Amino acid sequence: MINKDLISASLPVLSPKDPVYRALQLMDDYNVIHLPVVDEEKYLGLIAEGDLLNAENDQELVESLLGVISKVKVLPANHFTDALQLANEYGLAVIPVAESDMQWVGSIASTDLLKFTGHMIGADEPGGIIVLEMDKRSFAFSEICKLVETNDAQITQLNTHFDNNLGVFYVTIKLNKLELSDIVATFQRYDYQVSYFFGEEQYENELRNNYDHLMNYLNL
Repeated sequence: MINKDLISASLPVLSPKDPVYRALQLMDDYNVIHLPVVDEEKYLGLIAEGDLLNAENDQELVESLLGVISKVKVLPANHFTDALQLANEYGLAVIPVAESDMQWVGSIASTDLLKFTGHMIGADEPGGIIVLEMDKRSFAFSEICKLVETNDAQITQLNTHFDNNLGVFYVTIKLNKLELSDIVATFQRYDYQVSYFFGEEQYENELRNNYDHLMNYLNL
């Protein structure tokens, strides 16, 4: 998915001739803290609520603030992870999309970006999750897949993350089944360190513990 495919048709833009009070009202109406400033289809920058509140008065025009606003943007043909990175780095509610020559294309709402990212990583699909902890050099995708498949399961999503502070490489696996005990046991048998797992047995174990506590109480 590329950036231009995530553009929202409902997000407004500001003109440099708009007064500050109108810009603040639009932000309030659309529940955002950023809006792009566009003049004759040219992207001029992304203005933040804080920039507007710093204006001398709310009758002042947006154009008077152009010298202090951000020029951040993503290219329409780039992968959507560029928009995700920009949103995370700058805490953006709206991600501007423009060509290299600043020709305006549109805006991506951070809420839409979050929903799509969740869909891409399979957050909306049923299944269990196993998190492995290992040395980065030990990561072997084919072996992990093989161990999962020997338990009649499939990997629907796999993500890796290296924690620089801890020096640990994490592999997060989303599976197409909730019963994980056999898969966890297989990983442990092959000397994989299972940091976490989230599936059906976590719920079942909680019920069992509650039941045991109840029986112990009744037997007092």
